[in-house]
Amino acid sequence: MVHIPVLIDAVLEAAAGVTATPRRGQRLWGIDGTAGAGGHASAVLESQPDWDLLCTDQDEAMLAIATENLAGFGARVALQVARISQLGDLVQSGEAPFEGPPAWMLFDLGVASLHLDERERGFSFLADAELDMRMDRSRERTAADIVNTWSEEDLANLFYEEGDERRSRPVAKAIVTARRRTPIRRTLLLADIVERVVGGSGKIHGATRVFQALRREVNREGAELEAALQLALDELAVGGVLAVISFHSGESRVVKQWMAREAKAGRFELLWKKPCRAGELERRSNPRARSAEVRAARKLDGGAA
Repeated sequence: MVHIPVLIDAVLEAAAGVTATPRRGQRLWGIDGTAGAGGHASAVLESQPDWDLLCTDQDEAMLAIATENLAGFGARVALQVARISQLGDLVQSGEAPFEGPPAWMLFDLGVASLHLDERERGFSFLADAELDMRMDRSRERTAADIVNTWSEEDLANLFYEEGDERRSRPVAKAIVTARRRTPIRRTLLLADIVERVVGGSGKIHGATRVFQALRREVNREGAELEAALQLALDELAVGGVLAVISFHSGESRVVKQWMAREAKAGRFELLWKKPCRAGELERRSNPRARSAEVRAARKLDGGAA
């Protein structure tokens, strides 16, 4: 399946909002901290011919695809395997491949459609596979580890807080009951247990929210988002723009509140009063865009960098 990046027009509008000026003898550069297959990076590089980009992703397999897709941009692109939480050390150490502070940061949160298509990765409840869900294969803990070792209360809290699953408690109880008979290590087994409790409604599979919560916990997505926001505060150039694409109500709320707080403090200004969302045409052609929204803010002189 071909990966279709979401909200391209909004991302390009945010990139056009950069007012930072390069230091003498330098070029503007930015960070795509969740490069995936390179779709957003390619569009930004085409629209901003005077920019360079550092493209990172915690998933080596995804970055290999991006490397191939972005090869035509030559030295304007540097690619590196890294979690978002590792980017601060990279920039502060002076080991970033481009000079000066970055003028652009983009973070596309959540799971890529290519992850869902690779059944062996264990992200999807539609194909049988090991319950893995690690984007960074160097992480030790898998979704199976959480499902089979966490207490009923901790599972219920996770499903409610990270997945917005209203029936989190009966789901957690069903999982704990089932794992007493046999460990839950396959995606379809877990999906069946959850769906028996939750059922299905409309276009949403009964296991959707539980799988989302497990994926977010396995990959520490909340902590990675906090690291992205701190990176922008510490390292983004004055006049630089931070753009964040979110899919989950919790992470969307975190971004909204952070940008509002930084705008009130005079460190950033919002590019738009409300987030940009996909239009009807994009939602029809790309189901992943249905819940997507992008927020963007430009750094002011009151910022830390």
